[in-house]
Amino acid sequence: MGELAPGTMTGPRGPKPRKRLSARNIMLYGTLIVAALYYLLPLYVMVVTSLKGMPEIRLGNVFAPPLEITFEPWVKAWSSACTGLTCEGLSSGFWNSVQILIPSVVVSIAIASVNGYALANWKFRGSEMFFTILLFGAFIPYQVMIYPIVIILRELGLFSSLGGLVLVHTIFGMPILTLLFRNYFASLPEELFKAARVDGAGFWGIFFKVMMPMSLPIFVVAIILQVTGIWNDFLFGVIYAGTQNYPMTVQLNNIVNSVQGVKEYNVNMAATILTGLVPLVVYFVSGKLFVRGIAAGAVKG
Repeated sequence: MGELAPGTMTGPRGPKPRKRLSARNIMLYGTLIVAALYYLLPLYVMVVTSLKGMPEIRLGNVFAPPLEITFEPWVKAWSSACTGLTCEGLSSGFWNSVQILIPSVVVSIAIASVNGYALANWKFRGSEMFFTILLFGAFIPYQVMIYPIVIILRELGLFSSLGGLVLVHTIFGMPILTLLFRNYFASLPEELFKAARVDGAGFWGIFFKVMMPMSLPIFVVAIILQVTGIWNDFLFGVIYAGTQNYPMTVQLNNIVNSVQGVKEYNVNMAATILTGLVPLVVYFVSGKLFVRGIAAGAVKG
């Protein structure tokens, strides 16, 4: 190949042109900044208040950073704040929530994933009717089911127990999770399923060796939805768990709404942040997969 003539341009040269701020970009970034401030300002107030002592809080400047940082409110919120007749802090409620959360998440996702897989790839007589019933169940207001569930749990001997609350969360989580899994599995290439059938794989073989390895995003979505919903639940916990099994949210309510003694706002803020840490950590760790799974699970109806 011959050499290029002098002065011949081989590609773009010089500094990259800077994009000017247009009215559209100003509006876009301005809206995002306002939305971020709207959500971050209350969190900032909670954090700085939880790190102040009560004398500094009584000065009234809620936006000022702490003059002297103290972690005593966090220690008290965890171990010695009064939640009624006992003063054990949030620690007992935390372990109750863990015992409720883990089996509820595992069982509901396991059942819902198999349901979604069967409805997407193994059509059976009455499958559409079954799917319609599940959809109907996903949109029934759970408030209308509270009293019937009380009777059912009483007859089963599970009322005022952690096992009864696990059963309730598992059942209420399955409809929407089944819908998500069914839509996700329906969006996967059908040729993979047919090729596995030709190779002799059966129901469980295809599920464990073909579908599950490709389904990490939707499993992450299911985990985040269930962890957030179950951990933040208050109504089911206060009704079905019993006084000895209250989850963390009920204990938080008892701390914040206590009418005895001095109102300790720093302890209340620390307790609130501690209660919300688990779903926040789960979401931040797997946020990207959550967005991918939501998009993939909404492809087909």
